[in-house]
This record gives sequence, C-alpha cells and structure tokens, in this order.
Amino acid sequence: MAEMTFWDHLDELRRVLLRICAVWMVLLGGFFIAMPYLFDHVILAPCHDNFAFYALLKEIGQLLNLTDDFFTQHFEVKLININLAAPFFIHISTAFWMSVVVSVPYLLFEVWGFVKPALYKNERDNVRIALGFGTVMFFLGVLLGYFMVFPLTLRFLSTYDLSAQIENRISLNSYIDNFMMLVLMMGLVFELPLLTWMLSKIGLVSRSFLRKYRKHAVVAIFIIAAVITPTGDPFTLSVVAIPLWMLYELSILMINREKKAAVEVEEEDI
Repeated sequence: MAEMTFWDHLDELRRVLLRICAVWMVLLGGFFIAMPYLFDHVILAPCHDNFAFYALLKEIGQLLNLTDDFFTQHFEVKLININLAAPFFIHISTAFWMSVVVSVPYLLFEVWGFVKPALYKNERDNVRIALGFGTVMFFLGVLLGYFMVFPLTLRFLSTYDLSAQIENRISLNSYIDNFMMLVLMMGLVFELPLLTWMLSKIGLVSRSFLRKYRKHAVVAIFIIAAVITPTGDPFTLSVVAIPLWMLYELSILMINREKKAAVEVEEEDI
C-alpha cells in the first residue's frame, strides 16, 4: 500500500468530517421530528409516579417496611412555562444534545478508522480498548443519571418546603437545565477509570498514589454524592456514592492490570 501524502491525509480527514456531519444531521433531524413524543415519554417521564425508579422505591419501602413519605407518597410534577420562546429553543437544543450523545459511538468509530493506520500494533490495542471502554462507561453513566440521580434530585428538590407560604412551581427552563446537567455530568463522571488509566500511561498517576489517598477519595465521593442528591436518608446517598466509589476502585484495578502487563513485557524483553 502506497504511503499517503500530507494532502492525501487532509482529503481523508475531509471525507471523515463530512460523513460525521451527515450522520449527525440525520440524527438531529430525526430527534427534532420525534421530540414531542420523546419529551412526553422520556424527558418528562421522571415527573410522573409511574416512572420505573419510583416503582422500585415503593417496592424497597414495602420490603424493608419503610414508612417515610419518600418511599410511599404519590409523586407528580407539573411544569410551567414563563418564556414565550422557550418551548421552541428547548425543542432545538434538546434535539441537538441528544443527537450529539447518540452520535458519539459513530464519531469514535470514524476517529479510530482515521488514526488506526498510523499506530503500531500495541498502540492500536490500547486505543481500541480506550475508545470502546470509554463509550460503554459514558452511556452507563448517562443511564444511571437518567434512571436514578436525576429522579432522586427532582423528587427531593420539588418537594422541599422552605415555607408554607411558598408554592413550588418548576419552570420548563429550570427542569431541562437540571436534567441535561445531571445526566451528562454522570456520563462524564463515569469516564474516571479511563482518565486515570490515561494519566497512568503518561506517569502522572500511579496505583500506589490512588491507594494512598483512598480514604480521602471516599470522603470526597460522599461529599459529591451529598451535593448531587441532598437528601437526609442513607439510601439515596448510597445510590450515588457506591457507584462512584466502585469507579474509583475500578480505576485502581485498571492501573494494576496495566502495571502487570508492563512487567510481563519487560520480562519477555529480558
């Protein structure tokens, strides 16, 4: 196979970008058309008592004989709109972000195809694992944010009473801002193992460093969990804190495996 010139690489990059834009535009158009249905059945689903996670809370409450209102009360949130143009712009922005998130796997596939010829075999293995693992973890975080973190936050904040004279009425803008922030934030948080693995590859983080500061990390994790879900019971705190703690332990495990692999390579060289 003939070696590609600089202009050949630019031409290939242009084709890659065109394919990515074409796929993204198709997804954007599809989400824009389907947005009324997605809004009612997906985005606004946590506003209703029949949402899957609320049903799980009721079952847990019955199983453990928990009588707190958090596990037994009927939950329903009615949104209001006070901005004339808000529904139109939220329609566009939500379709945009959903199309971006869904197109991530294809984007990474195109990036992989573009950089693959320039990599050595061991580099190809590392990059392929990193892209695949990062994609899976991102979507796992998004799902956790959608099914657990956001519903818990919504349920707590929408029912929090500062004064009996204040009626909680949630605006559409406020709901969407918090929905997008928490769901996407959880997706990014789930990239922690990949981030630590990459930092270990360049020597900025080591397994001994993460183990040394494990206790500090656990405290920080519970503080972060308390901020994300500021409820008073240990159950809701654990729902967020335990996955984050498991991510930290997974980060240590990934570096551990990498170190072992490095030792095996060195032994083969000897």
